[in-house]
Amino acid sequence: MKKRKPGLKALFVITSSLIALSFTDQKPSFIDTSFKAAEKQYQFLEQAAEKQRKFPRTLSPAGKLVGTDEWDWTGGFFPGSLWYIYNHTHNKETEAAAIKWTEALEKAKDLDQHHDIGFVMYCSYGNAIKYLKDPKKVAAYKDILIHSANTALKRYNPQVGVIKSWNEKKSWDGKTLWKYPVIIDNMMNLEMLCYVSDLTGDTKYKDVAISHATQTMKNHFRKDYSTYHVVDYDGNGHAIHQQTNQGYADNSTWARGQAWAIYGFTMMYRETKKPEFLKTAKAAAKFYMTHPNLPKDKIPYWDFNAGKPGYKSDADFSSLKLNFVPRDASAAAIVASALIELSTLTTGTESKSYLTFAQESLQTLSEATYFAKYASNGGFLLQHSVGSLPHHSEIDVPLTYADYYYLEGLTRLEQLKK
Repeated sequence: MKKRKPGLKALFVITSSLIALSFTDQKPSFIDTSFKAAEKQYQFLEQAAEKQRKFPRTLSPAGKLVGTDEWDWTGGFFPGSLWYIYNHTHNKETEAAAIKWTEALEKAKDLDQHHDIGFVMYCSYGNAIKYLKDPKKVAAYKDILIHSANTALKRYNPQVGVIKSWNEKKSWDGKTLWKYPVIIDNMMNLEMLCYVSDLTGDTKYKDVAISHATQTMKNHFRKDYSTYHVVDYDGNGHAIHQQTNQGYADNSTWARGQAWAIYGFTMMYRETKKPEFLKTAKAAAKFYMTHPNLPKDKIPYWDFNAGKPGYKSDADFSSLKLNFVPRDASAAAIVASALIELSTLTTGTESKSYLTFAQESLQTLSEATYFAKYASNGGFLLQHSVGSLPHHSEIDVPLTYADYYYLEGLTRLEQLKK
């Protein structure tokens, strides 16, 4: 069995000259300050979560903590965030909390109701394997990830070539029934498959990941490398519908969907070195970074085209009575983390542009507009994210995955100096 720790094995194998080009001589001071604040805030959040005995996801409109069980797609982010904090602070209490909340997810190794087992198990157990020093636990956690990867393959149909995201459901137009829907988010579940192939020596997991990414590359992107949220397939792998579920309109670009694409194809290039994946990641990043509707502070609106001429939504937003277009800090955090990795897979001014954009985004997220004061925001770190505006759900609230990718971005930025 091959030995390999998950995550960024190849990410930081870069030359000293590239580091000098891409990073300032001194580690940004906001990283340490942010991690210290995050640990204190998460101690508060962990106490609240313990009372519910649920994984914290967001806040209700009334400001109450909303927790979930292990079958929800967001369960792995809270323990994963604790592992990132522990990796920086080496606080044994944080390590104990991370172990407790990671192991509370074990049942989810059989999660096959939807595609998100990679989110749930790899963000938690994968980070535990990276940062835990207990060899017995690490061995057990690896077995759990192997089991999880086998569960993930249950939703893969080799004739279609992709992992099915959801079971049958209707689109917002009220008439289209998606039979085999695949969402751009699903790119994020492929890293666990690549890891388990390296861990076991069995290529079947990575082969599925490559097939899924290749089909997604063909069918989820428009000519300008903006993304569709949902692609529905027939039984022969032909894309028959390209629509949205959480974005504004079928022809608009949902900000977090674009973020998933940038991150997912960057990761798949790291794992496979297939140049077409790098080309896709770079083009998707260019669309995001240079979009005229991206605010100056680099924290995107929830959809790049919301309310713009030429974009008609099938969803009804009228009852929300919003007098502003919500931002999505979660999308900004995902992109920042992805671009740090992309900077290590490219060279020269291109590499520097990715790293600069990412660092500026993380600095903005670390400031008072987005980073909450202690004991406020329900104990979450970042403010101003959006779950799904069409569903009237989680609008301008904290989200557990926004915190996770923010902390991952800080971790990756810090590792560039080591």
